[in-house]
Amino acid sequence: MQHVDSLLQARWVIPVEPDGAVLENHAIAVDQGRIVEILPTSQATQKYSARNSHTLESHALIPGLINAHTHACMSLMRGIADDLHLMDWLQNHIWPAEAKHVSGRFVYEGTQLAIAEMLRGGTTCFNDMYFFPEEAARAVNDAGMRASISLTVLDFPSAWASNADEYIHKGLAVHDQYRDHPMITTVFGPHAPYTVSNGPLEKLRTYAEELDLQIHMHVHETAFEVEDCVNRLGHRPLARLQQLGLVTPRMLAVHMTQLNDGEIVMLGASGANVIHCPESNLKLASGFCRVHKLCCAGVNVALGTDGAASNNDLDMFSEMRTAALLAKAVATDASAVPAPLALRMATLNGAKALGIDDVTGSLVPGKAADITAVNLGDLETQPIYHPISQLVYATGREKVTDVWVAGKQLLKDRALTSLDERAVVAKAKEWHEKMKPFE
Repeated sequence: MQHVDSLLQARWVIPVEPDGAVLENHAIAVDQGRIVEILPTSQATQKYSARNSHTLESHALIPGLINAHTHACMSLMRGIADDLHLMDWLQNHIWPAEAKHVSGRFVYEGTQLAIAEMLRGGTTCFNDMYFFPEEAARAVNDAGMRASISLTVLDFPSAWASNADEYIHKGLAVHDQYRDHPMITTVFGPHAPYTVSNGPLEKLRTYAEELDLQIHMHVHETAFEVEDCVNRLGHRPLARLQQLGLVTPRMLAVHMTQLNDGEIVMLGASGANVIHCPESNLKLASGFCRVHKLCCAGVNVALGTDGAASNNDLDMFSEMRTAALLAKAVATDASAVPAPLALRMATLNGAKALGIDDVTGSLVPGKAADITAVNLGDLETQPIYHPISQLVYATGREKVTDVWVAGKQLLKDRALTSLDERAVVAKAKEWHEKMKPFE
């Protein structure tokens, strides 16, 4: 018999590749952090001897979910100033709170809280954008999670840097620190077209090409953003980014609630990626991303939660369901974004956007063993005709029981193994006391 580290036996294995595939009574053999083989359980028990064997008779094994856009440490701002207009929320509540409290410690401890929440919700990888990215990366490394850390750039000063050049300089240092890390990658993170001028964007385009990095940016988030750009510059933000040579397969354009038909065609031709954050867009009344049209145009659409300050959670199961339902309403087509596509948007499409689809995003031999186990045996998910539909339309994150990242079990029967849950909650309560004046 062949010896492996782990053998995961489940009622269903849903690999995402090929689309819609459901493997019943299958097992995943894992060794040295990677998937060795996926095969029927009856064959697996004859072929493999495992140091750790897991029998999950009522579970589906899926690729770990990928949160393609969030501001992780803003979990410490969860619930501050809800139900306000975007600019009121930002200018009078969020930005003052950040000015008072954001520090390396804030980012590290807030990211720990976010990681704990995401792991318990089946997310194994996230794409973060915030200040002090080195502290977010440290929290990821300490927890053993996978992440893409955006190297934030603004024209304006913050607690982390004073101007665009300093942001870029510090970001490059973070990139150098983690360039060979097995679990952490970096991308450039210019905040938005209205907060970063042409010079820094041109520098980032050059660096991105030299270093082979993606560019992660809020784009066309609100009608006001687009109207303001037209009034000031005479064209829409996406047109400006295209003129600067940024609308390429490297682009991760977040939100994109304000798109016309021509822009959708252009995005499809360019190979740019769109990161859809349906629940944050709904809560802030930002608008509707035309997901069905984008997919029909060949655009790679992934899912993100945005930060917990504007969502108010990091629940990718909820995002999948909302994305699928909202796409049908916006397109007036009940067949738009079917369940398998929603699952792909939350897994493989996210990996593709981040440039790590050769490593994660689907359950394929040779890829990292980033795996989430979801219990479909409870009454809320009975009966089960189509497991993928059940995952998207009838399952919540509370059904996640176990999570592996690179073969290491980080959630075991709902308990975190690499983080002290009590300590994380205690730190969150400390920050709550400090930030009460900004409620």
